Amino acid sequence: MFRATVLAATGIFAAGLMAAYASAADYGTADEARAMLDAAVVEMKADPAEAIVEFNDADGEFRDRDLYVFCAKLSDGVLVAHPSIVGADLRTLKDVEGKPFGAEMLDGAREGEVTEVRYMWPRPEGGDPVAKNSYVIGLGEHICGVGYYQ
Repeated sequence: MFRATVLAATGIFAAGLMAAYASAADYGTADEARAMLDAAVVEMKADPAEAIVEFNDADGEFRDRDLYVFCAKLSDGVLVAHPSIVGADLRTLKDVEGKPFGAEMLDGAREGEVTEVRYMWPRPEGGDPVAKNSYVIGLGEHICGVGYYQ
């Protein structure tokens, strides 16, 4: 009886681990977000206009699960790359807790230096906002970033 209970508990535990792993694989990691940002920097340095077109391509290489590149113009904060809010003013964006994370991104972005901003934001598929960290960098006339959800 004890052996059957242990085997059943082990099976349930293993199934839970497999489900957690499968769920985690559905979302991007901090390392993957940073790698995507590094690739975006290369593209922006080569040809900013073409890079922005690539970042906005829903089927392109700069979209991976819940990871995506976003960019805004430094001059006015207007988002020029984002899956759903191109044209919005990044300076005015606040999370559900009232944190002005967009202004923080713009104010903190430095040319060639990656900074990190934490805030609450819904996943691309929707739902309640969850904790998100975005790596942001200044690139000439733009700031660009990639965020990952915790």
